[in-house]
Amino acid sequence: MDMTNITNFPQSTLVSVNGVAIEVFEAGQQNVGNPIVLCHGWPEHAFSWRFQIPALAAAGFHVIVPNQRGYGKSSQPTEITEYDIIHLTDDLAAILDHFGYDDAIFVGHDWGANVVWNMALLHPDRVKKIINLALPYQVRTEIPWIEFMEAIFGTDNYFVHFNRRPGVADAILDQNIAQFLRNLFRKNHDETPPEPGMMMINLACAKHPVGAPIMSDDEMAVFINAFKETGFTSSINWYRNLDRNWQILANVDPIIHKPALMIYGERDTIPKSESLEQFVPNVDVISLDCGHWIQQEMPEETTRAILDWLSIDNGEVSNN
Repeated sequence: MDMTNITNFPQSTLVSVNGVAIEVFEAGQQNVGNPIVLCHGWPEHAFSWRFQIPALAAAGFHVIVPNQRGYGKSSQPTEITEYDIIHLTDDLAAILDHFGYDDAIFVGHDWGANVVWNMALLHPDRVKKIINLALPYQVRTEIPWIEFMEAIFGTDNYFVHFNRRPGVADAILDQNIAQFLRNLFRKNHDETPPEPGMMMINLACAKHPVGAPIMSDDEMAVFINAFKETGFTSSINWYRNLDRNWQILANVDPIIHKPALMIYGERDTIPKSESLEQFVPNVDVISLDCGHWIQQEMPEETTRAILDWLSIDNGEVSNN
């Protein structure tokens, strides 16, 4: 599908950075010198920022939206370790180098938020401000993350399952791409206890979706067609580096000093952080009345929250 027909989404270019090719969408090129980088989550696409891109460009930003490695037309390295947090953050630093920027505002959702938090830990000089959606800062646990999650949530937790049973979920999602994505991108469904089994496999196999769709059929087709090209293994490989990332971050200062905005969805199943201000002392927090897919469920409210926060005192955040 030609995405230029969908809400005037920009055309992409392939940029060679950090040993891979990254598909990058741009808007507001006339606003050179004021970059903002938008980082998608899983299983998503740069297209998830379609509502924010034109508004940010109109507000004076050079908007840079990558399909991160493993997604869209970007490279899909075969080695699992090439999706660790060093590679993912180095990609973003190299994108800044490509455009000639020392630093930028970074915005992340879901897995993209995790990359942005870690961008501030591993490349603090490249980060001006942070806006993250859905996923708060994850404090490093005493034991490796997958072991920690397995002890709390069991072997059916999809983070654990992706690591302990490699390839099983990938194959089922690949066989049910459209059904999985249509079942996943929903809103306004009652919070019922999860069924036994692995949630993502259950979603891929469910014949009847729950709740209301968050996208039109044309919008949904962009995601479906992208994953028909890539399959799911390359993006799931991000999860297969969680314990490696745990090792990488062992001796990294865990405090993020950058001005930050955390946007929660009140109906999201991801819990709010109880220690966010301890680890991100210059953070402001807001919540929107939506689920996990914040910028797609409540696009106008999300865009307004981002622009309002960036405009506070010429972008300097007041710490309330």
